[in-house]
Amino acid sequence: MKNILNLFLLTFLSIPAIAQKRLSLNSPNGRLQVDVSIADSIRFQLAHDEEIVLNSGAIAMKLGNGKTFGIKSHLKQSKTITVKQEIPAYFYKRNRINDEYAELTLEFKEDYKLIFRLYNEGMAYRFVSTAKQDFIVNEELAAFQFQKDYKAYIPYVKTKEKTIEGQYFNSFENTYTYSPLSKMDKLKLAFSPLVVELDHGKKVCLGEADLQSYPGMFLFNPAGRTVLEANFAPYPKSIVQGGHNQLQEIVTARQPYLAKSKAKTKFPWRIAIVSASDKNLADNDMVYKLAEPSRLKDISWIKPGKVAWEWWNNWGLSKVDFVSGVNTETYKAYIDFAAKNKIEYVILDEGWAVNLKASLFDVVPEINLKELVAYGKTKNVDIILWAGYYAFARDLEEACKHYSQLGIKGFKIDFMDRDDQEMVDFHYRAAETAAKYKLMVDFHGTYKPTGLNRTFPNVINYEAVNGLEQMKWTGPEMDMVTYDVTMPFIRMIAGPVDYTQGAMRNATKSSHRGINDEPMSQGTRCRQLAEYVVFESPLNMLCDSPDNYAKEQECTDFISAIPTVWDRTIVLNGEIGQYITTARQKGNTWYLGALTNWEARKLDLDLSFLGSGDYAAEIYQDGINANKIASDYKKQRMEIPSDRKLSINMAQGGGFAMKIFKKQTP
Repeated sequence: MKNILNLFLLTFLSIPAIAQKRLSLNSPNGRLQVDVSIADSIRFQLAHDEEIVLNSGAIAMKLGNGKTFGIKSHLKQSKTITVKQEIPAYFYKRNRINDEYAELTLEFKEDYKLIFRLYNEGMAYRFVSTAKQDFIVNEELAAFQFQKDYKAYIPYVKTKEKTIEGQYFNSFENTYTYSPLSKMDKLKLAFSPLVVELDHGKKVCLGEADLQSYPGMFLFNPAGRTVLEANFAPYPKSIVQGGHNQLQEIVTARQPYLAKSKAKTKFPWRIAIVSASDKNLADNDMVYKLAEPSRLKDISWIKPGKVAWEWWNNWGLSKVDFVSGVNTETYKAYIDFAAKNKIEYVILDEGWAVNLKASLFDVVPEINLKELVAYGKTKNVDIILWAGYYAFARDLEEACKHYSQLGIKGFKIDFMDRDDQEMVDFHYRAAETAAKYKLMVDFHGTYKPTGLNRTFPNVINYEAVNGLEQMKWTGPEMDMVTYDVTMPFIRMIAGPVDYTQGAMRNATKSSHRGINDEPMSQGTRCRQLAEYVVFESPLNMLCDSPDNYAKEQECTDFISAIPTVWDRTIVLNGEIGQYITTARQKGNTWYLGALTNWEARKLDLDLSFLGSGDYAAEIYQDGINANKIASDYKKQRMEIPSDRKLSINMAQGGGFAMKIFKKQTP
């Protein structure tokens, strides 16, 4: 691995805290500056191009032994370094990342450090314990104050619970409420990332990275001002089995503290990304860069790809001589479909294990797993299993060992629905144990990624997204089209999304209905195709039935050929809630995808990233009647203009997809 690293020691101070009231740090390009003030408390102010974009309240941690980090602390020494390096990225939107930042480390006599980092795209800070003893964290203080009553894109916790404690149990899925900060619901938590819209098009995204053995960060506004306060789920005190099909753990009481921490603990990074252009939000690497590097020495066995998925289409097969459902015959048909279309995996979603037993070793009699694995092998198709959290966590080692030996390639683990310390610890145990047995992991029903996919690259995808499954039971009241052009600028900053696109039944805003057996998407057919480019998803589902894909083989061919990990990614344009255009490169081929909201839209694209040479493209564009018949589309081949300028048109709720390749020289 080629690693270019330049470390420059700029300052080294060893003076009492009382003599040092303020320290400053600038980003490598000089556009961001953070000023840290140390008095009875520690606070920071973040500026972009000399304009204040964020002030903090006191940042502190209160410990169970009566000590504190950040309150009446005495500065022992500080040092500033700059780092410029290139790091590898695995199963990601690019294969190399430029990692350049300035870092200020403040070391205090009270056995802790406070570290600030400034990248060109944002700021991060974290506490690090230097104590030799384990300890308990009772409380963390973090508050983010804005200069005005700006509007924000708020992903509220989706639950009927009114108490804060009741909201800690949730699926981390919701659309965004666009609201002034002061008008936020004082009784509701929101999960991060969360974006605040400043003046002149600037945005600040609040999030976190490298969340290990500590609860995740919620944000809320209990005072109805312009301050977002951090909130964290306390450590569970008592838990009972329950919830969905007895596959969840329900916290019935919580401790008066957040976490049990080891000596030398590095706490999560708190992130404030600052962007003057929305498109830069949609192509940001800070979470990945701040995460702990890979713990796996060998990743050659990890194979990203696409998955034929049966749950969304309700095991939808016709013209077969068996009743479709959770049975061996149905899954063989899905394997046949996957093999025909060179799809790497078939998933067995919920139903293959006996319901209500919460055991991964009680397989329903209609399923012969050994036979399915062997049949798949003859077709170059592997099997992934869905697993309910309680059953998987209870028999973690045994389940991974058993199913790895059987030939299973991974688990889709579901219904965690918490991010307290105990649940965060489970994610690391699950990732590590799965890697031990060469199994991939797709986490569902869980909190947003915070870099675990870098630390354990076998964690190949995450849900924590308001995905296409919502269309099975909601109608026009769920505006997925607007969500689709909002989420890439916010949720996708955290990491990949298992959105599960690929619907071949497509509906307009007025014609969409929630139908379980034959579900449909909102927006056009080309929108579904473009989402395979726009959405980052290393393990990517094809949600519709083999029947529907066979009827639409032209679209199926495009989907099945598209890569799921990339060499380069460029976001060409975009505005939150309006539209986005993304180009991704794999080898010598580029793919481009564009999405719009419910407005028909024309976009002028600059394809100069292609460089020299003659290029042609395969184009999928909304048909002339797509505003009425959402499945209407047109495929054509075109030459890429030598000036690299291209105009595209999208229908209401539309999309545009293209595959760009170099023309062969005669």
